[in-house]
Amino acid sequence: MNTNPIAENSSQLASALPALDWITDSLKVSRLSQDFSWFSPVLKQALQGKRGDIAVRPRTEAEIAQVVAHCARSGVPITLRGSGTGNYGQSTPLHGGLILDLSGYNSLCWVRGSVGRAQAGIRLADFDQLAREQGQELRWLPSTYRSATLGGLFGGGFGGAGSITYGPLASAGNVLAARVMTVEAEPRILELRGADAMRLHHTYGTTGIVLELEVALADATNWTECIATFTGFDEALGFAQQLGNAPGIRKKELSLMAAPVPAYFTSLAEHLPPGCHAVIALVAPEAEEAMQLLLERHGGTLSYCERGRWSAQPAAGYKSLIEYCWNHTTLHALKLDRELTYLQTGYNPARFGEQLKALRSELGDEVLFHLEFLRTKEGQFNCSGLELVRFSSAERLNAIMDIYRKHGVQINNPHVYVVEDGKANNQLDPALLQTKADLDPLNLLNPGKLRSAALPACIPAD
Repeated sequence: MNTNPIAENSSQLASALPALDWITDSLKVSRLSQDFSWFSPVLKQALQGKRGDIAVRPRTEAEIAQVVAHCARSGVPITLRGSGTGNYGQSTPLHGGLILDLSGYNSLCWVRGSVGRAQAGIRLADFDQLAREQGQELRWLPSTYRSATLGGLFGGGFGGAGSITYGPLASAGNVLAARVMTVEAEPRILELRGADAMRLHHTYGTTGIVLELEVALADATNWTECIATFTGFDEALGFAQQLGNAPGIRKKELSLMAAPVPAYFTSLAEHLPPGCHAVIALVAPEAEEAMQLLLERHGGTLSYCERGRWSAQPAAGYKSLIEYCWNHTTLHALKLDRELTYLQTGYNPARFGEQLKALRSELGDEVLFHLEFLRTKEGQFNCSGLELVRFSSAERLNAIMDIYRKHGVQINNPHVYVVEDGKANNQLDPALLQTKADLDPLNLLNPGKLRSAALPACIPAD
């Protein structure tokens, strides 16, 4: 007999709402309880065996409300899920309960001028393509854009390609509004705008259920995809700095892969000479000539240039260079070397060159440098690192992060699953906690991931 009240109450949801698309098979529920947290050997161990009890894939707002109401009445924890492309165990329940898979709630609501609104489960590639049909595109695309959902990016992501121009999602003016549902016996629907909506950003679905997002768009561009190679790191960095800072060159993506990182891109091997440092850039067609002039000044070689094929829904077999950047770099490397893991670092805009030189000298070949260039929330040109690390132990990994901090580099720790622990100062805005109290008064959303919130009454105290 099942003596776990959460599991027992979860199992009764399907019979209470038989018309919904329920997933009860144990293996399928286990898969839906995972994301890419295995990138971290620390998280892989910490989250081993954690899973939901049942999953559901609603397709309408009314169905979502029915499920949420039953969970609120019976004390069933809810873990939100998109496509599971996150890296911190956001989709992994710590205390069982329901996996609320929103990937079936995926329609475009509208595009009006340079603003678009869509349901949380829409895939970013689909949103981008539909916006392009009206002359617009998404301002930012993570490397997982083909499968990642809009709500998933908002709940656990940063930005991606496009952040070189528009900054991360958190930059004012990128996300304009959110339609949200409260977790109550009688769920309410609220429209949050501006700063109020952003209190649900990057909180792993712990603060509220996002149904729709309204975002600013950009003019659609048929981006030119380029690889520039260099024999020296300083030359590659100098080129990336100048290209990133050039206000007249429109850009979608700019990243630097220091040797030996390019060696992990086996499908691009013909464009990447052994031992090279590589800069990947997506620029507007009219900017190619200006980019070439900068490249010549820094002694680089344009080894790859693909024009006229950019699309968020590419032809079969064509892979965008975006899919070698951001955390796809980590994925490509892990395919060849499972002993690697990664960091998430934020440099000082005024002296990132100096910081990089010092860290490369101190850490040697233990850390492989992968840099993403972007604008900060305040608009400053900077770089963020997704460095690869040769993993030996959790203790050494923490020591490496302390070395970064010693050099004034911010660490956003990707080896923890608690919201506060992943932030640089471990502090939350009190207004965020008030939003949590307003939208999830029973604390049923992803319990255990937000330390500042109490566990719900349905979870026994240790």
